[in-house]
Parts: sequence; structure tokens; C-alpha cells
Amino acid sequence: QVRLVESGGGLVQPGGSLRLSCAASGRTFGHYTMAWFRQAPGKEREFVGYISWSGGSTRYADSVKGRFTISRDNAKNTLYLQMNTLKPEDTAVYYCAAGGAYGSSSSLYDYWGQGTQVTVSS
Repeated sequence: QVRLVESGGGLVQPGGSLRLSCAASGRTFGHYTMAWFRQAPGKEREFVGYISWSGGSTRYADSVKGRFTISRDNAKNTLYLQMNTLKPEDTAVYYCAAGGAYGSSSSLYDYWGQGTQVTVSS
């Protein structure tokens, strides 16, 4: 069983940066694929990126590719999302997730955090 808690969200101007963290509890954290999803007001939850348990495989949505970087520190049981060159359309609640497989479908992930709000506005 894994418990996930996101943090690091806030208000930032367009072009700015934020780093989100997801703290995980669970002795098998290092063997889970971890992912970030987001949900903007009035929209469906969408895939942002994932990282394999070893960190060797990553994939990003086209909308964030080149701007966002997902990473993990298994020793600290923490997942990160570095977000650069933020745009207003990045405004959403960001969720971290954990699962035994990897992919862009939310159905692949068994555990979810409560979400953290990211607002990009001038």
C-alpha cells in the first residue's frame, strides 16, 4: 500500500518555474512506476508524464515536452516534477500516481495523491 502527498504548487507568472514534490510512504516505493497527471477546470484529467521505478524510462505529454522534467529519488521516497517556462494553459490541479506498470493511461495507476494547485497567471 502506498500513500502519496503532493506539495509545491502555487501561483506563478507565465514563463516562471515551479517544482512539485510527491512524498510517498510504503516500503515498495522503488518498484512502482510514478506519474503526474493534471486536471484543469472544466476539463478531463490528462497525462503529464511518467517515470519507471529505476528512472531509466520517462515519457511526457506533447504539451509539456521540453519544459517539464519528471524525476524520482527512491532513497527519499519522493517524486518530482520540475516545471519551466510555465504557460497559463498549465493551470491545473496536479496529481501524482503510482502503479505496477507504466503508461499514459490513468487506469494503470493504483494510488493517487490529493493534488496540488498550480496557477499560472500574470
